[in-house]
Amino acid sequence: FTVGALSYDGAGTDTVSNEAALFQYMWQGNLNTSFTGDDNLYVRLKTGNASSWTKDKDHGTYLSSSKGNSDDLKVDKIWYSFPVGESNTVFIGPKIENYYMHGTTPSIYKPVLKAFTLGGNAAAYGASTDTGAGWAYKADNGFAVSSNIGTKSKTTKKVDGSYVETGLLTNESKTSWATQIGLTKEQYSVSAMVNLKYNDWGDSYFSTATGDDRNENSTNYGLRAWWRPLETGTATPEISVGFDYSTLDGYATNDTTDAYFVGLTWLDTFNADDRIGVAFGQPQMRENTGAEPFMYEVYYGFKVNDSVTVTPAIFGASNANGTDGEDYTGAVIETQFKF
Repeated sequence: FTVGALSYDGAGTDTVSNEAALFQYMWQGNLNTSFTGDDNLYVRLKTGNASSWTKDKDHGTYLSSSKGNSDDLKVDKIWYSFPVGESNTVFIGPKIENYYMHGTTPSIYKPVLKAFTLGGNAAAYGASTDTGAGWAYKADNGFAVSSNIGTKSKTTKKVDGSYVETGLLTNESKTSWATQIGLTKEQYSVSAMVNLKYNDWGDSYFSTATGDDRNENSTNYGLRAWWRPLETGTATPEISVGFDYSTLDGYATNDTTDAYFVGLTWLDTFNADDRIGVAFGQPQMRENTGAEPFMYEVYYGFKVNDSVTVTPAIFGASNANGTDGEDYTGAVIETQFKF
């Protein structure tokens, strides 16, 4: 359950200007089936009634807990994974996102805003639920390499006014090909990503309007790292950082974008299993195309019992979507029931 409101101070008129207080829900069920003991058929069922600013991608107010499909219970994810040898895993499915197939976890920060997932949900790690397939290799020493493709068909209008569905992995379909290399140890992880995106594949959770304008094709680079202390309950937090850089086709000038993210987490500070989270960063933006944006969130999550967690949070942005003077502040209280 999520209850919250938004205070908006904007220079223009945008969807985020709806300052209504909202009470919404999201329900999710995870089904895992194995036929050999090593493989897995994963199915995720999901529904919710999110609306308005809680699912606004353009300004970054989209909540990680939001799902808005008018209370219809639907298959949200479905894929099959199986091992090949001792260190390789193959994935394939009609509803999967790139990041489920990566060999290295890019971030250990648990966000309230969807923009702060994956160490910054922008050009390099931004994904969409579509048909996909991939492979990941994980060695015993923590080294991992993975490569995967997500692709979706695209409706194209022909000269005669008719429409044609382009199909998958064609020259016209939107495609994301992500390759990652990384190293993970008990206390830290580092990884690098190259994600080639074709035919106007955009990412808007952690981006400005110009940063999301893929136009044609793009080459996107992502660096991620995280570190955690040996003991929890101290003043030293877990640290997750990310940086994205992109080069865009179709522009004579200002053809690069960048974004950065920092996430800090303190565990077991006041009570066992509680969590304090602080994150901030600059959403993806194209050079010299608007005011420099900044986003942040702060939250405290505590367990009422083994199955119920309550998380009050505040979040906000300045120059949202790259528009000078477009600022907002939001507050939510989320209650998670898990069993």
